Amino acid sequence: MTQRQTAPFADLPDPNTKDGTPRKTGVEIEFGALDERKSAEIVQDCLGGTINEKDAHSFRVEGSEIGTVKVYLDTAFRKDADSKIAELGLDIGRVVVPVEIVTDPLEDMGPLNDLVTALRDAGAEGSGAGLLYGYGVHFNPEVAAMSVEHIVPIAKAYALTEDFLRDVWPIDPSRHLLPFTDRYPTTYLDAIAGVDFPSLDAFMEAYLNTTPSRNRGLDLLPLLRAYDEEAFVAKLGNKPSVSARPTWHFRLPDCRIDEADWSLAKEWRRWVFVEKLAAQPKMLAELEEEWRAYRKTLLETRSDWVERVRPIVSGLAEEVLGDV
Repeated sequence: MTQRQTAPFADLPDPNTKDGTPRKTGVEIEFGALDERKSAEIVQDCLGGTINEKDAHSFRVEGSEIGTVKVYLDTAFRKDADSKIAELGLDIGRVVVPVEIVTDPLEDMGPLNDLVTALRDAGAEGSGAGLLYGYGVHFNPEVAAMSVEHIVPIAKAYALTEDFLRDVWPIDPSRHLLPFTDRYPTTYLDAIAGVDFPSLDAFMEAYLNTTPSRNRGLDLLPLLRAYDEEAFVAKLGNKPSVSARPTWHFRLPDCRIDEADWSLAKEWRRWVFVEKLAAQPKMLAELEEEWRAYRKTLLETRSDWVERVRPIVSGLAEEVLGDV
């Protein structure tokens, strides 16, 4: 195992669930240039455990210091890789299809920084290494409570500052070409800004009516399905791609694993910023009022919206994100 380094992750403003247990976060990391077996071996070297091979393109490192870690080629092809044609498709797909590492829900994400360093040292490539490398990182923080009081402010905080966050830490051009983390549509922001939702049911209806897509930076479909399976299926049908999970599914725009100054701990600050903003109702209300004023204009663009957001959140952004 590699020698442990310290790389602390910022604390959430509400670190526990309503039951008093620590909130856990699952992490998904996508990258290229390393195959699945080599990646699993690096996980084992860093975190311990035993490698179990499910098939030629899918491994599990079990019993590591952070639990079970899945390592696989992230494509539907691997499920049907029993034929030579399917295997050929997988080999060709390696040019653009990432290897993905998926963790159990973690109370401490610290060990992942050392894993990222080891993958980088072994030659892992990120989004910037190729025009079609649509690699990303997903954080899946457990919700503190499945309630309108917890869910709606955080959902609003992200939606109203999504453009600002992308301006502060710009997206790699490759992600602009691929529909993995499209921005929320203005119709969704119009449906939530300044609205006092009486229940989570009402918010769920507004969300599913305006942005029923998984291709969002903050994908709420797994959370909403976990909240009300029956209502979800009635509205969108039984979508096999959406697993019910009481977590936020925060999809970072890109993964820059091959850049020396990039880290998961740094990227995690984006989500901490969102939750801290949600915990400041006056600031959030000001953003909502500003959005409604912005939408009354006819000539302003989304980049103009960024400049409206900046003076409202600059103090918090500097505190959490650094110099902006």
